[in-house]
Order: sequence, then C-alpha cells, then structure tokens
Amino acid sequence: MWKSVIASLALFSSLAFAGPKVVFETTLGAFTVELDEKKAPITVANFVKYVKDGSYVGTQFHRVIPGFMAQGGGFDKDMKPVATYDPIKNEASNGLKNEVATIAMARTRNPDSATRQFFINYSDNGYLNYDDNKQKPSAGYTVFGKVTSGFKTVTDMSKVTTIKKGNYRDVPETAIIITKVTLMP
Repeated sequence: MWKSVIASLALFSSLAFAGPKVVFETTLGAFTVELDEKKAPITVANFVKYVKDGSYVGTQFHRVIPGFMAQGGGFDKDMKPVATYDPIKNEASNGLKNEVATIAMARTRNPDSATRQFFINYSDNGYLNYDDNKQKPSAGYTVFGKVTSGFKTVTDMSKVTTIKKGNYRDVPETAIIITKVTLMP
C-alpha cells in the first residue's frame, strides 16, 4: 500500500511542476529545479532570461542560513553585484508556498522589486507566503519552482562556514560558485 501512495505522490509532484527544468552545476555539486510557468509566468520568464543570457554562471550563493534558505544569483565571486534587468511584478498570490526545496524570488521591501536573486527554502517558511489577511497582510515571496533532484547539494551548502563580508552576513567563507546552468525542455 505505501509503495502505491509514494508512487502517487511522486506522480503528483511531477505533475505539479510540469514545466521547464534548469540544471545548476556548482562548486559543491549539481541540482535541478523544475519551474511552474503556469502559476508564475512572469517570474519564470524573468528567471529563464537570466539562465539564457548566461549571467548566473560565475555568481555565488552569497547568503546561506541553515534551517532557513540559500540565496544566490546576484553577486560575483568577489561579492560585486551583477547587472539586472528591470524588476518584475510579484506573483506570490499564485498559490505556491515557501516549502522545503521550493525556489522563490528574493526582493527588497518593495513587493515588485525582484530581479535576478533567488533562494531555495530549507524548511517550510510559511511566514514568507502571500497572505491577504486584513489585519496583517503580507505581499509574500514568489515561489516559482522546486528542486526535483540534487537537493543534497543544496543542503550541503548549509554545512559550510559563513562569515560577515563587508555589509553582508551569512556569506560562505569559501564561495559556492555557479559554474554552469542548463535549460532543459
């Protein structure tokens, strides 16, 4: 019985994010992200634009907090910001949640400020979700996909020593560099 339940969950999981896949190779290993272009079309198109232009290559995971998330895509190996396209509209109300292994867009306090930085959740971070509660609304952080293989590589990032570097905290002491990014159909 459990085998059929697990098989059903695996099938549902593969259907839930039936979109393009992106393979990231890093100095710690590889992982694959499957994107949900139906629920986050603007965000996926934006992310894919950076994948296709090759500008994620050479960037690093510059903020890694065990039990929370690993953030990358915005700084080179020397912690210099990388050029961005215009910010995009926040799509956090799409129904996708900041759960373990999901990928979401980083942004400033302005909900519509996401450009190229993304993060991968290490745990269920419900407080990052969209919430239209009238008492305390939250614009949330747009989830647009999920790590479907190689999550061990992502969790290995949380085991590295982090330091403060300039104005930035939680920076891996030894940079975790994105060495290759491949868009799969």
